[in-house]
Formats: sequence, structure tokens, C-alpha cells
Amino acid sequence: MQFFSREHLRNVFTKPTNYINTNRGEEYYKALYEKIRKRLDELKAMKPVREADVKFEKMLDMWELSRRDFLKWVSATTALLMLPPSFEPLVAEATEVMNRVPIIWINIQDCAGNSEALLRSATPTIDELILEYLSVEYHEVLMAAAGDQAEEALEKAVKDFDGKYLLFVEGSIPVGMPEAFTIGRHAKTGVEHVKHLAEHSAAVIAVGSCACFGGVPAAYPNPTGAVGVMDVVRGKPIVNIPACPANPANITGVVIHYILSGELPELDSLLRPKFAFGYRIHDNCERRAHFDAGEFVEEWGDEGAKNNFCLYKMGCKGPFTFNNCSIIRYNEGTNWPIGVGRGCIGCSEPDFWDKYATERPLAASDIRPPGLTGVESTVDEIGLGILTATAIGIGVHAVASLVAGKKEESQDKEV
Repeated sequence: MQFFSREHLRNVFTKPTNYINTNRGEEYYKALYEKIRKRLDELKAMKPVREADVKFEKMLDMWELSRRDFLKWVSATTALLMLPPSFEPLVAEATEVMNRVPIIWINIQDCAGNSEALLRSATPTIDELILEYLSVEYHEVLMAAAGDQAEEALEKAVKDFDGKYLLFVEGSIPVGMPEAFTIGRHAKTGVEHVKHLAEHSAAVIAVGSCACFGGVPAAYPNPTGAVGVMDVVRGKPIVNIPACPANPANITGVVIHYILSGELPELDSLLRPKFAFGYRIHDNCERRAHFDAGEFVEEWGDEGAKNNFCLYKMGCKGPFTFNNCSIIRYNEGTNWPIGVGRGCIGCSEPDFWDKYATERPLAASDIRPPGLTGVESTVDEIGLGILTATAIGIGVHAVASLVAGKKEESQDKEV
């Protein structure tokens, strides 16, 4: 095993990260506020794509959602987008002009799980109402039309809103076996279908891990040659919102950001919005303290499991996975996989089904959790693997090691 100097450790923990800088100064936020204000005024002056049957406020009343519920959602969404509280009135105002932005939603090689996640409950969330209030011109899972009627509706929407609509793509694209997906009487392949609609869109939003990275259909041996949208579409802005399924809050967050600014949010190297995917699951996990203390579930049903100890040894992929599940959770914050005692399977990462989705630690990884002595074990004894792959996860140990080193140096000088 190779060991490293304290200088090396300092460099590891001071490198730039995916995080968004949320302290950009008063002038930056003042200019951003004015930009958003102007954008909302322009949208208000526009005629809605289609008049809603009822106003958004009435929709809240119909589903017995109070103004308090709405204001809580506004605060949460503003925080999700990493904007100061002073922007909350603008976020609230954005909901009034949601029907100015047309949306086309298509499904390729998928299970429609992301659509189902939005439709799952008898009592919808604010996020679901927001998506319902949008001007969805075409959605294969929701629409009643079929066959020629559906194709005509789609082409009419493309023609009417050329260059203005947001294209949502759910499902992977089979490039290795194009005949695995064809649509309509002209038997368009998935590649042709996506390219045609993307060409006339304002931006493309890939929803779910299948649309982002190929997902489950791309698992070995990947017989259809499944790939994500970014492997097929060129020359258009693309946002990836991975996970299986994608969290409705993150979908809504991207749409709200687009309505507020007319632009897509800041993205990471995998085209994921940093506001949602800038942190590891491990960074904000409720069981993180047990990882730091070296307290792990060793087998299902043991005392560690009963005491909600860390699930890393049972295969949790939280240290490798970038997502905000541990913060916003699912079903209005009710719970999430680790909260119910099952480890993260890394579903928002590329190739997750082959690399992460098993209940065992990564066999190919050099990552080792801290020993039973917890923080007392020094980082120097753990090795490079855990530093490179879980730099944030082991940060506490690095700090402890550095502090210990300083104490030793100080004592040596005194002697």
C-alpha cells in the first residue's frame, strides 16, 4: 500500500469541486434579479400557448392545497435553485406564466417510470400541479390520441412552436438495433425521431437515467446498443436529469430555472444541473456520522441495522453518487432508499446497473471504510483509493490526521 504526505492530502481536499458558488456578491444577485424581472414581464406580455381551464390558484384550491403549502414549495424551490430568499416572489410569480412555454414529451426505450413518478398519487404535489399546468402539447403516456391522430398532433406542435418548445426525452435510444424502436406508419427509428424533434426545439431535457446515459437497457450485453440523448443530439442545449426515476422536484427546478432566466441551469461535466447533482449522496446522508465513527451494518438484521448504522459495507454507493436524494428525498420528502434501510444503488451515475446496482461494495475499488476505531484511524493508513473516490466522504479523517500532525510537530519543537 502506498502512503502519502500531508501536503498531498491538503492538495486533495482543496481541489475545485462541482459545487455552485452561492456567495457571488451583492452586485451579481442584483443584476440577476433585474434580469429575471425583465424575463417575467416579457412572458406576462405574451399570450399563453393555450388558455388554462382554471388558474393555478384555483388548481391549488381544487386539490385542497393551501397557500401555506404553496409558499413552502416556493421557499424550497428557491433554495433548491440556490437563490437567496429575496428571489422567492419571483419564483412564485413564475408559476403564473408556466403555460407560456410549450413542451413536447416523448418516450423511447423505457418503462415510463419517470412519467409514472409524476402521476403516482391521488393527491398531487405542487411539483405535479406545476407540470400539469405547463402547456404539454404532446405526451405519449398521457394523451388519448393514437396512430395518425397522434402523429398529426405532434407535427402540428413542432410546426406551431418551431424553435420555442422544450423537448423532454424519456428512455434510451437503440442505435445498435434501430428496428428495436420504430414509431408511426413511416416506421421512424428512435434516432430519427429524437433528432427530428431536437432540431426544432429550444432545448432538450433528458429525463431519467435511460435518457441520460442508456440506463438499464444499456446494461451488459446491451443488445440494442442503447445510448443517451447526448450521444445522439448535436448542436442543441441539453440537460440531463438522471435517477431511476428522476425526482419531480429536479424536473420542476430545471423548468422553473428556464422560465426565470430563459437559460438552462449551470451544468456539470455530465450535463447535470449542479443545483441538484453538485453533491454526493454521502455528503448529506443521515447515516454519515456512523461512517465517520466506523459503525457499519455487517449483515441484514444485525444490531447495526437496528441502530441505523452506515450501509457502506452492505453495498451502499452513496460515496460515488452525485444526487440530492439525501436532501429533498421522494414523495414530498417522506423518505428515500437509505432512510428505509437500503443502500444507494448509484442510479444517477452512468452505467449504474453494471457498476453499482448490487448490494456489495465495489470489487474493483480500492476504497476502504475507516476501521472500528473511527476517526482515530489516520487517513495516511487508508490509502489513495479512498482519497480519490471519496475525498469528501473521508474529509473528517483527513482533518483529524492533519491536526494530529500539527500537534506532533508542536510537541517536537517544545522538546
